Amino acid sequence: MEGRGVQRVVVVGAGLAGLGAVQRLRGTGSGSVRLLEAASHAGGRVCTRPFASGLAEMGAHWIHGPSPGNPVFRLATRYGLLGPEAAREENQRAEAGGHPPLPCITYCSSGRALSPQAVREARDLFDTLLASARDFRGAEEPPAPSVGQYVRAEITRRVPALGGGKEDARRLQLAILATCLKLECCISGTHSMDLVALEPFGEYISLPGLDCTFPGGYSSLPERMLSTLPEGTVLLSKAVRTIQWQGSFREEGGNARDFPVRVECEDGDTFLADHVIVTVPLGFLKERHQDFFQPPLPERKAEAIRRLGFGTNNKIFLEFEQPFWEPQQQLIEVVWEDESPLEKPSTDLKANWFKKLIGFVVLQPPEQHGHVLCGFIAGKESEYMETLSDAEVLSTMTYMLRTLTGNPLLPAPRSMLRSQWHSTPYTRGSYSYVAVGSSGDDIDILAQPLPEDPEDPRPLQLLFAGEATHRTFYSTTHGALLSGWREAERLNRLLEPPRGSAGQK
Repeated sequence: MEGRGVQRVVVVGAGLAGLGAVQRLRGTGSGSVRLLEAASHAGGRVCTRPFASGLAEMGAHWIHGPSPGNPVFRLATRYGLLGPEAAREENQRAEAGGHPPLPCITYCSSGRALSPQAVREARDLFDTLLASARDFRGAEEPPAPSVGQYVRAEITRRVPALGGGKEDARRLQLAILATCLKLECCISGTHSMDLVALEPFGEYISLPGLDCTFPGGYSSLPERMLSTLPEGTVLLSKAVRTIQWQGSFREEGGNARDFPVRVECEDGDTFLADHVIVTVPLGFLKERHQDFFQPPLPERKAEAIRRLGFGTNNKIFLEFEQPFWEPQQQLIEVVWEDESPLEKPSTDLKANWFKKLIGFVVLQPPEQHGHVLCGFIAGKESEYMETLSDAEVLSTMTYMLRTLTGNPLLPAPRSMLRSQWHSTPYTRGSYSYVAVGSSGDDIDILAQPLPEDPEDPRPLQLLFAGEATHRTFYSTTHGALLSGWREAERLNRLLEPPRGSAGQK
């Protein structure tokens, strides 16, 4: 690399991918790396806010699979950010399959709690069907295009035997299965499992370990990562407008040399660079890639951006003066008895949006958080919820909980907080999934650096990281972190002379 001067790197987006990339970069020289973040805080979709007497995770909630193979778990452990439970070896070895088993009560729309046995029966069937949906990886002709269609066809085959053949019990089993599908929508970050491709569904890997949270908030991780970087590296509230590449840009001054990339910010500031690592969310790329990159991205990459899925999963936090649930209950599930996975869901968002909410996790421990429920809701209903006022959401939640518990006098929550990821301009949703019509190959195409020509004299002008660029860990914080490390190492290999070549041209 002699004769080219210190290589300048700009990283766009200070989520875990961007922060991880900057931490890993070597051989770039002092002061030659800039990390630009549109928001006023680092962390991206990791975002902890104060709420009630504790904290609310607006974005990432758990470390999924906290075990030695998870880099987020390793980093959090190294920084001393996790509680004693997470460090126990038996917790790290547990195979939860992405669904932490929490002590649960299930309420239904007729205002009563369902028998745990009926719920377990439906959930066991659903888990079996979902596991079998992962078996079609590499299949020439999968039985259906989507996970949703496959699961529904399998449920249809079993309808006669559901609930022991009794009509009321069968209807209840179908209603619980409808809730299971909604939960899977939250996990996959999609409006409907009919949008999630069946064949690649098994490529996603769940790591072992019982999911755990950060006692001091998930944001403690990006904050610690930020604190390790040289002062002045990270510029917050610095939204990028365009990235011009394949150019020849020069700064004013006597020592000027040409740079292939020019990053222009919304405030008019510009940064010239040899390499730019782009870590913005796929939702932002879907909306803006055509004018964000000049020249536009190659058609192959633009197609991958269009084909891959990116949906919304939001949270609604409710604080209560006193809990209406028992101390041992950590999950409150919701079943609407008139629903069935075999019938088309209502498209009347105004009347029925709240029925997409799958239930509430009880924030633990109450000594820290107060009496707080965290509800999860995905898809178009979740996006509609973002358009409502706080008062409308609060009154709907109160009505819903009074209906489910059968207690018309249940006190309203004393306060509420909700996420609005679809409305967040530089995110436009929550996380990615492999949609019908796309495949894991699209994730790899999205991750490929530009220019495509390996012989280009100015290589790796644009590199791509973020959860949507990791083929087996998409949608996770560990996928994001690993992708940032991957791109940093790709640059390190280019920028660092091979060992033993010191002094050679």
